[in-house]
Amino acid sequence: MRDYDEVIAFLGEWGPYQRLIFFLLSASIIPNGFNGMSAVFLAATPEHHCRVPDSANLSSAWRNHSLPLRLQHGQEVPHSCRRYKLATLTNLSALGLVPGRDVNLTELEQEGCLDGWEFSQDVYLSTIVTEWNLVCDDDWKAPLTTSLFFVGVLLGSFVSGQLSDRFGRKRILFATMAVQTGFSFVQIFSSSWEMFTVLFVIVGMGQISNYVVAFILGTEILGKSVRIIFSTLGVCTFFAVGYMLLPLFAYYIRDWRMLLVALTVPGVLCVPLWWFIPESPRWLIFQGRIEEAEDIIKKAAKMNNITVPAVVFDPVELQELKPLKQPKVFILDLFKNRNIATITIMSVLLWMFTSVGYFALSLDAPNLHGDAYLNCFLSAVIEIPAYVTAWLLLRTLPRRYIIAGILFFGGSVLLLIQLVPIDYYAVSTGLVMLGKFGVTSAFAMLYVYTAELYPTMVRNMAVGVTSMASRVGSITAPYFVYLGAYNRILPYIVMGSLTILMGIITLFFPESFGRTLPETLEQMQKVKGFRSEKKSSELKEKEDYPKVLVTVF
Repeated sequence: MRDYDEVIAFLGEWGPYQRLIFFLLSASIIPNGFNGMSAVFLAATPEHHCRVPDSANLSSAWRNHSLPLRLQHGQEVPHSCRRYKLATLTNLSALGLVPGRDVNLTELEQEGCLDGWEFSQDVYLSTIVTEWNLVCDDDWKAPLTTSLFFVGVLLGSFVSGQLSDRFGRKRILFATMAVQTGFSFVQIFSSSWEMFTVLFVIVGMGQISNYVVAFILGTEILGKSVRIIFSTLGVCTFFAVGYMLLPLFAYYIRDWRMLLVALTVPGVLCVPLWWFIPESPRWLIFQGRIEEAEDIIKKAAKMNNITVPAVVFDPVELQELKPLKQPKVFILDLFKNRNIATITIMSVLLWMFTSVGYFALSLDAPNLHGDAYLNCFLSAVIEIPAYVTAWLLLRTLPRRYIIAGILFFGGSVLLLIQLVPIDYYAVSTGLVMLGKFGVTSAFAMLYVYTAELYPTMVRNMAVGVTSMASRVGSITAPYFVYLGAYNRILPYIVMGSLTILMGIITLFFPESFGRTLPETLEQMQKVKGFRSEKKSSELKEKEDYPKVLVTVF
């Protein structure tokens, strides 16, 4: 009995039809790149200090000394959230006293920014922080906005697969693209921080749903060999391209509302793709819509200049093409015994903290010394060689060693930042980018590695649970960046330490490279370094490793 790939093998692997689907679906991911990281500039916090109103009757000398100084990065700078009590300054100014000579400023009483703040416009004309004064006592709101976006991503990852199974890949792909683009546009008219944040959650739901459905549609339409490249260098690389466009947009558009307008335009340009991207023939067959599936295959054959067989889908074979009934599995099966539970717990930690490192380094890039837009662009560019490296390493080397090694590398360079003198900005930025390279490469390998560790009956569930753990990591990532407000190098010390810890934990995982994918829980390999039962004879035998990438959600 032939499977679906054998039935449509006459189309070839890389004809004009496959190339069109590959690039159109990959291009649909580009808006995900800049929408996923847009908070980097939308919620940026420029330099600020307490406003001293013009109505205050102060001399120029007292106006210049109205703000207390604080130590920041080894230098004294005006306080962002405090000023000397204005009534006291007015009296001292009226008496003709000179600050610093006649009056000891450190003895003066201080107060908060009762008249608001003045924000520097050297880098940003406006952000949601300047719009709604999300600083000082309200500075927790900016990272919360980013965290809630990733909460939307978590919610979207729950429903995207089910919706595409129910209503079709193509419909949900374009529906979620419309949600992402439409609600991004509605955000422009936000009248409060609360309204902006609620809409941002919905944008996050559309962002991940669009990504997942495009991925599913591509893997179902493309052949086995192309599917591997699409799942790594396709969607991941085009996501990075979208990420690279974000600082370019933001550099020329410094107002957050106009920036959102610019970010919605590429989503609108994706509308014509409706007439070029087909529905998944696999899904149509499983829905009993055989004629529609055959029409798509015939159009594909015509585009590839291939003669279509007289019978594409044999009625006798159609029933066999539908998925077999799978045994019911539950989340508790991932903790069925000590060995499986240990692998599951370690996998959850690995995914979560690797995600923390990736998103925290991405969100923190504009806060580095130097040009914020250049730093963000470099953070995006470094992802391309990271994905290529991940793809090359996965083809030839053992999984746990390459993931552990690259995590060690990424974590070590992040820890080295604390040794770099504060004036060596370029060196610090270079180390951050190398750390981002290591974490991104490791992150790109986790889907493949986790899918190879677990047996068929729980593989989807295992990758789903660990993927959810990565969403939790992305939700907490903005608060790792927030640590930089207290100490410049603290985020890198924490992220570097966690990354190295994850590298150590990875060494205890079983190896999957060169081994047959397990089919049952009993065939799962044992955790390294733990006492386990004698392996069955089936696992002792050396078997050729099937060169098939299993990608699941």
